[in-house]
Amino acid sequence: MYTPDRAQDLRWIQRAIDLAALCPPAPGAYSVGAVIVGEDGTELASGYSRATGPREHAEEVALAQLPQDHPRLASATIYSSLEPCSQRSAARTPCARRILEAGIPRVVIAWREPSLFVDDCVGYEQLVEAGVVVVELPELAAAAKAVNSHLGGLA
Repeated sequence: MYTPDRAQDLRWIQRAIDLAALCPPAPGAYSVGAVIVGEDGTELASGYSRATGPREHAEEVALAQLPQDHPRLASATIYSSLEPCSQRSAARTPCARRILEAGIPRVVIAWREPSLFVDDCVGYEQLVEAGVVVVELPELAAAAKAVNSHLGGLA
């Protein structure tokens, strides 16, 4: 598996945060961006929350752009400005499960999901337990939080 260096991870997570800034603000939802990057360092797909519908998550939007059995997913990295969700309020598949089903072996996040809407998001833990390499870049957490200022109370 190709492992990007820290500078590449920071660049791609910043792209995810920039995508999050495109999200229409919603009082009951985070603004999140996601980018799927192939092992050769090229962008395969990207998305942001609510890009094509009011309940869509960023990872869901990005993954929908590729066939689920796309061969490049097996060596890709998905960058998300927020930890992939482990549960959904709607009857939709959580993003952590979508990532596992797609077979993506590496996830990079800027920020762990706080207990604002879900008491205990365990997307990070679910991915790690399934053998996915998860990298957190806390130095960009403030930027990911800033995009979510419409929610208030995010320290």
